[in-house]
Amino acid sequence: MLPRLSFIVSLSLFCNKQCSRVFSFAFTINNASTCSSQSTTTSTMSMYPELCVFDLDACFWDQEMYEMSEMPSTKVMGDLNGRGKGVLSVMSGRHQISMHMGSLLALQNHADGMYGGMRVAFASSADTPFAVKVGRASLKMLEVLPGLTVWDLVCGRDWEGRDVNQIGRQPPLSSNKAKTHFPFLKEATRIRYDRMLFFDDCNWGDHCGMVQAACREPDTDTGPAVVRTPTGLSVAKWGEGLATYAKQAKQLAMIKHM
Repeated sequence: MLPRLSFIVSLSLFCNKQCSRVFSFAFTINNASTCSSQSTTTSTMSMYPELCVFDLDACFWDQEMYEMSEMPSTKVMGDLNGRGKGVLSVMSGRHQISMHMGSLLALQNHADGMYGGMRVAFASSADTPFAVKVGRASLKMLEVLPGLTVWDLVCGRDWEGRDVNQIGRQPPLSSNKAKTHFPFLKEATRIRYDRMLFFDDCNWGDHCGMVQAACREPDTDTGPAVVRTPTGLSVAKWGEGLATYAKQAKQLAMIKHM
């Protein structure tokens, strides 16, 4: 009988008056990676991804950067999911750029160390050089917790000051994330494809399907776990992503030891 591992994913939602309600989804899964003798080819499997990759536009946040006409300058302060007052949105001209609630919750829990050794990166095929600049500036302004920006958490803490993010489509990047963004991410992070979780809205093409099909590890024939977010990264979609990756990790561990 394999040992069992239970974990709780705390999911927070805002009601219309911006008060938060917390829902807990318990996932109970068989853990087949409790000792080094049960490891996969390179490392012991974890039920959490080693790398969580977010698309930006219409996925991580609610705007499309190619539609922005000005660099973000004005900060909009607000309640950060009950964790204090901070930069909830930034203004690009008349457009307000805000993280989706699933994105905010995911990064808050990540900042709290809830997902083990997971790290975060972004893969966006932003259309123009200006759109890339707007996106990067927004990441450096939006806050996960009071005083902690998205950029501080991802580039500062996760990667010790390195910028591993793949944002844009100008060479050497392209519009095809499977051909450029993800191979570059793997090279920069040294993390296997089958240890990644990827979220993308897929409204302008099935990036999730293309990445999952093309970016596969030869020894497991498996790529990143993927979740499509056509209406943005909601709290429910974040929970779905964790469950999807945990299911894939369990399957890989079982196959390895059959």
